[in-house]
Amino acid sequence: MTTTDAMNSEETLARWQAEEAAVRARLQTVPGVASPDQVAGRSGLQILEAILAGELPLPSMVATLDCVPVRIEPGRAVFQGRPGSRYYNPMGTVHGGWFATMLDTAMGCAVHSTLPPGKTYTTLELKFNIIRALTEAVPRVRAEGRLVHGGRRMAVAEGQLYGPDGKLYALASTTCLILDQAS
Repeated sequence: MTTTDAMNSEETLARWQAEEAAVRARLQTVPGVASPDQVAGRSGLQILEAILAGELPLPSMVATLDCVPVRIEPGRAVFQGRPGSRYYNPMGTVHGGWFATMLDTAMGCAVHSTLPPGKTYTTLELKFNIIRALTEAVPRVRAEGRLVHGGRRMAVAEGQLYGPDGKLYALASTTCLILDQAS
């Protein structure tokens, strides 16, 4: 890595940390699940925006992953996480399950962000490839999910997990089943 690359990486990391701090300041401090009444009549994007604004609870899984949503747009979701040693496998690197769950979260939210009121989704298939090992030496990574196809019954999304230096750590794709929301 050149000196310029290192400076760009440090600048990107500083920007990411500032964005994360701003998001964490808005989020509800106690993770949980929104009640059916809280989400009734809201589109997927409206639900995700309400979570990001701190109006609805942050799901417990993101606390488990030590990540936060940093950007939600129609068909796109970005989560930022800290790959700490508590996620290590016996080889001393981040467990593949953490990679998969970060990517599944981002891709699922990309799908969710396009759903109308009364609809939800579940993951039918998840495929991911780890490109390189990850340790806590990389202080933050981003999982970005993007909708590829959104249909009435099925949606497809793709995702990438990357560091502030632009290095790619994993790629993924998912197929999601679109469902009526339980009342």
